[in-house]
Amino acid sequence: MKSNKGFDKETFKRSVVYNVKNMFRRTIDEATSQQVFQAVAYAVKDVIIDEWIATHKVYEKKDVKTVYYLSMEFLMGRALGNNIINICAQKEIKEVLDELGFDLNVIEDQEPDAALGNGGLGRLAACFLDSLATLGYPAYGCGIRYRYGMFKQKIENGYQVEVPDEWLKDGNPFEIRRPEYAVEVKFGGYVRIENRGGVNHFVQDGYQSVRAIPYDLPVIGYGNNVVNTLRIWDAEPVNTFNLDSFDRGDYQKAVEQENLAKTIVEVLYPNDNHYAGKELRLKQQYFFISASVQRAIRKYKETHDDIRRFHEKVSFQLNDTHPTVAIPELMRILLDEEGLTWEEAWEVTTKTCAYTNHTIMSEALEKWPIELFSRLLPRIYQIVEEINRRFINQIQAQYPGNQEKIRKMAIIYDGQVKMAYMAIAASFSVNGVARLHTEILKNQELKDFYEMMPEKFNNKTNGITQRRFLLHGNPLLADWVSSKIGDEWITDLPHIKKLEIYAEDEKCQQEFLNIKYQNKVRVAKYIKEHNGIDVDPRSIFDVQVKRLHEYKRQLMNILHVMYLYNQLKDNPDMDMIPRTFIFGAKAAAGYRRAKLTIKLINAVADVINNDKSINNKIKVVFIEDYRVSNAELLFAAADVSEQISTASKEASGTGNMKFMLNGALTLGTMDGANVEIVEEVGRDYAFIFGMSSDEVISYEKNGGYYPMDIFNNDQEIRRVLMQLINGYYSPENPELFRDIYDSLLNTKSSDRADTYFILKDFRSYAEAHKRVDAAYRNESWWAKAAILNVANSGKFTSDRTIEEYVRDIWHLNKVTVEL
Repeated sequence: MKSNKGFDKETFKRSVVYNVKNMFRRTIDEATSQQVFQAVAYAVKDVIIDEWIATHKVYEKKDVKTVYYLSMEFLMGRALGNNIINICAQKEIKEVLDELGFDLNVIEDQEPDAALGNGGLGRLAACFLDSLATLGYPAYGCGIRYRYGMFKQKIENGYQVEVPDEWLKDGNPFEIRRPEYAVEVKFGGYVRIENRGGVNHFVQDGYQSVRAIPYDLPVIGYGNNVVNTLRIWDAEPVNTFNLDSFDRGDYQKAVEQENLAKTIVEVLYPNDNHYAGKELRLKQQYFFISASVQRAIRKYKETHDDIRRFHEKVSFQLNDTHPTVAIPELMRILLDEEGLTWEEAWEVTTKTCAYTNHTIMSEALEKWPIELFSRLLPRIYQIVEEINRRFINQIQAQYPGNQEKIRKMAIIYDGQVKMAYMAIAASFSVNGVARLHTEILKNQELKDFYEMMPEKFNNKTNGITQRRFLLHGNPLLADWVSSKIGDEWITDLPHIKKLEIYAEDEKCQQEFLNIKYQNKVRVAKYIKEHNGIDVDPRSIFDVQVKRLHEYKRQLMNILHVMYLYNQLKDNPDMDMIPRTFIFGAKAAAGYRRAKLTIKLINAVADVINNDKSINNKIKVVFIEDYRVSNAELLFAAADVSEQISTASKEASGTGNMKFMLNGALTLGTMDGANVEIVEEVGRDYAFIFGMSSDEVISYEKNGGYYPMDIFNNDQEIRRVLMQLINGYYSPENPELFRDIYDSLLNTKSSDRADTYFILKDFRSYAEAHKRVDAAYRNESWWAKAAILNVANSGKFTSDRTIEEYVRDIWHLNKVTVEL
């Protein structure tokens, strides 16, 4: 691991002591852990600031092209530990804290996770920012400074309860407020046309507006002095308080602007995979996009005269459909404020915007009712109408008389504005996030668009940052890897392939298994502390942690646990390696069936964990409030990585990569990036089961699957399903899990049953689990397989993904920063 030669321990120590005194009027030995965290964070920020200033001076001097990564979500997690690692001062700062009588791990635990995202999409954005800085590419992340992040999850009586996540209550030591870059964002009103010297000008009137204030957070490259920026926008009223209204007794009007500002940034939407046509959601999208686009244009104009060449210096990457309003917003500014013709503005826009599609699920592709969209964004809607009109002309020219094409491709149709279609029509690049996902987009979901403009489509398989998920999350394994092959893997993950030669070495296998065991002990301690459950670190740790959604099939996992438990009850002497099944998941607040699945997992856990007769052969644990910080512990400790989505439904997955990097074996379907993981490590070192994506898609198209047949013919599956409704796991209310039972069998309408093919894949899944049991008995084989998984994870770094975006889409230049 690089060491920071310029890092002065004594200066840093003085800085921490000074910060405690200055901020809290305390001496260091009176300070609480939270106060020491704040003091250390400000001292680290002090080290970073010079690099941050230097980086932006280089960007200005070299007049670099910059990517603006536009995303509703950034699931950053905790900053302190990551920042310390990336400035390469972990050893020194740990020593300083030891000398002051504090433990760095305890201090890191004082920081709330910055949970400004729901799951995969937001965490990917965070990994991308880390890679952009580490590779030295000029970039801004642009998002929203939500006052409340992803809710904190409490489990009460087995149910999920959402509690507000007050991540800002003690302030955020790393952020810097930048009021000098504030911009105004307008909503509602109407558009009137003014004729100035024979030219029509569109003017928005009667609107409400808010001031967008940016807060900048440093994103630090690993050991290279580069510090990029995550810019998150806060909303403030344009005029704080309307005294005039107040004096007239109209109290509501007096605080109206304040309330508008407050609600826009109040809370992160907790639905990551299901579109809900909420006005606030559209307001949030337009708010941060308008602010980001306005600021990008102003920044460009500070040093450039010709707005027609904007795209030569700026790329906007739309992270899913949420930022699609960037397209008409850029058009609006170019047309209404910069005076470009439609053709000129369109050329700039279509060379600036690129779109990443993150989902195959058509219900997650955003659509907005015209009525809502046009009322909230009247000028933007006019521009979308014109984009749509011209796009339909293009379709008609290419497919004369083909009304079906227009029905399938129009941006505005059936009273709705279709954001994904606008993103494709106006972007110069459209990418999926795993090879299989991109192929499904081209051949299924977006087939018509692909046929019309194949040159736009490309694949960028997701990746993760090894600096957070191995170097920070699993220090024991990170040190071991470096002791064997050096530390180049930290910035060049494919280098980790050199570990392969140690996979058969008995001594190395033992060292590896010992590290895994210690990580399991760490998690066992965490579980005892948080769940009060004793788990055996010698059991197989079988882990499924991710957002709770039906297509991710946490339900299949818990049904299989029920099935195994039945086998043990029938045959207490059954030869079986003890298993600890660990779940972690948040369900969207309004997603009833997902929340009921959490209750089922906890109900099953209660019965199994308290049954002495099975001799601790199975334990079931639900980790409360799954988030980035406890995820790091779980990836390091897992033996088996559950990646069991219905084939064709998971766009990519990135948890699968984090598990692989930490030496867990994948138990999964051939879906998303699992396909590429298996390709890298070899099918022999993963446990693959279930239908292929082609088989699933074929059943969906042609029908022919009747879960009732399985129920009738398979007694063991029938028994598990009956336990959902006979009170076995809910004696106080036998009907509690009726909805789950119905979703699998739906006897009234069999074509609507078991949409995600849980019963269809169940036997194959149970077989895969038997193979896990058999394989784990051979300690030497298991160690070899785990080491080979680590050694073959090189492809799945976000550094590689970013290099591909740069090469094929953004065309940025690397920058070096000397201090």
